[in-house]
Amino acid sequence: MNGLRVVPARQQGHERLYVCGPDGMNVAWYDRDTGRVNLIATDREADVLDALKPFLTAPVAVGPPPVPTPAELARLALHPDDDLAPNRPGEALLVALDRDPGPAHRLRPDPRRRALAAEQATGEALDRLEGAGWHVLHSLPLPGGDRIHHLLIGPGGLFAVHALYARRQRVMIADPMVTLGRHDPEPVLRRLRADADRASYALTAEVHPLLALLDPTDIRTPTPPRGIRILPTTDLPTLAHLGAVLKPTDAEALHAMARDRGTWARL
Repeated sequence: MNGLRVVPARQQGHERLYVCGPDGMNVAWYDRDTGRVNLIATDREADVLDALKPFLTAPVAVGPPPVPTPAELARLALHPDDDLAPNRPGEALLVALDRDPGPAHRLRPDPRRRALAAEQATGEALDRLEGAGWHVLHSLPLPGGDRIHHLLIGPGGLFAVHALYARRQRVMIADPMVTLGRHDPEPVLRRLRADADRASYALTAEVHPLLALLDPTDIRTPTPPRGIRILPTTDLPTLAHLGAVLKPTDAEALHAMARDRGTWARL
């Protein structure tokens, strides 16, 4: 026994196995995607490989961790309270429901729970794009109590994504109004454009508005809305096929900026 233990984790879309010492400190990690063992404690290579042996199915490269990029250094410099990357889809709604669950029995479903279902389904679909070079942030707080449901950054550009619950409903879109079933129309597209504009200002880069609809029965747009992409959540993976407009280094830098709470507090 060498006193090392292996702890699986998923970080920024990557499957990793961390090798920890008896004191809980990491001495190495194995990145499944790259097939590389990154040694922090270089004098413990033999012990690390022995601990990882049950998990390795092919030869691996072994060496010191890669030199961090400027974007990674900026991320590491963030105080945990200022880092928005850990936010879950619907983070603000989860916190609100935890503080005030509402009455146990009510005649109509709590609209917050429907909104949460939409954000969670949209967030899960967007998270699956991370393996294709995209970065996703959820529930970004804006001054005044507003928030951006999801921010997608990757090869195809930047998108402020607004999730809307539309399960088993027909959706009529007459810019800027969106009508769900028999409900009254609401100016959803106006708010979405405003969110995208604020994000563009904060990041000094063009951010495109995108409306994600959860399980609609039909989407009708007599006149396509100006500058807004509209997709059911099931079609969000098609964003991976957009033509490249951002270099990977630019996407990394924008992601590092966007995950900093201070970026949005200045708006």
